[in-house]
Amino acid sequence: MKVTRIASLAILTVTAASLFMTAAGPAAAEKKSLGAKTIAPPAPAWLICTYDAEGKPNMMTASWVGMACSKPPCVTISLREATYTFGNIKEHGAYTVNIPSEKLAAATAYAGVVSGRDTDKFADTGLTAVKSDLVDAPYIKECELVIECRLIKTVELGLHTMFIGEIMDVKANEEILGENGSPDPEKHKPFIWSIGGYGFYGLGGRIGGVGELADKFRE
Repeated sequence: MKVTRIASLAILTVTAASLFMTAAGPAAAEKKSLGAKTIAPPAPAWLICTYDAEGKPNMMTASWVGMACSKPPCVTISLREATYTFGNIKEHGAYTVNIPSEKLAAATAYAGVVSGRDTDKFADTGLTAVKSDLVDAPYIKECELVIECRLIKTVELGLHTMFIGEIMDVKANEEILGENGSPDPEKHKPFIWSIGGYGFYGLGGRIGGVGELADKFRE
């Protein structure tokens, strides 16, 4: 009787372990280590505008960017010291974030592969620099969504330096606004940068409202 019980327990233990490995093993095996790399998609494709030491407007494409704080409202950009924009921000303490639509994808790509030290990107692309009334930086007239930022903090991280800018104002073309008065992605058509695909990608359509989707687990 005792031997039978021990045998039964052994069978149950083996069966449970087998089920656990079947459920967890393959899922874990599907993951492949890619190393410590900056490849978490998606990344924005934003045009950062500044003035250089002579007051000439410049723009650059940046993807190491994002919202950082709600109060005060802040946005960050992380740049290498080698970039022309790095020195411009240090000089003027301001920058604008210009979020381009798909129709400006080519200009956005160009602004990311040439330096303002060597060429006038506004002249090359035909885009228009507008002087901000709030910060010492220009913004792009043709970009439907613009964020004007005053530099409030600089953080040295390593290869990149993070510039934290307080948002002084957000300007948008009325045609990209939704019913709630905020930018509507389907009207604006911004795009993202993919390191893995080394290119720009559109956002696609709306998946659903946050509350609507979360309710699926409450039903």
